[in-house]
Amino acid sequence: MAARKRSAAPRGPQGPRSTGWIVSRVVLAMLAIGVLAFAVQGGEYGTTDLIRQKKALVVEQAAVDSLEARVADLAAYKEAVENDRVTQERIAREEFGMVRPGEVLYRFADPR
Repeated sequence: MAARKRSAAPRGPQGPRSTGWIVSRVVLAMLAIGVLAFAVQGGEYGTTDLIRQKKALVVEQAAVDSLEARVADLAAYKEAVENDRVTQERIAREEFGMVRPGEVLYRFADPR
């Protein structure tokens, strides 16, 4: 039987690693980090796009709330114009210059 020749540097967990092994591990780790970063940030629905969409949703929701309040105010005003005698009289006096019998209307014109 031929005697096996042992190398001077033992291989295994305790032995020194070759430069190629270290480089391949570093490249593999960088590749894994790159894939993870793309999974989180890349694509059409990445994390930054999600944050941007949430901010836009808050802005649009505030606009909708504002418009809903305005619609409610206008509906209340419409109801008052149609059914409230005091509101009707105020509009008739202010907008159309109407007066009750026996009242005198004074209008002050701008001198210009």
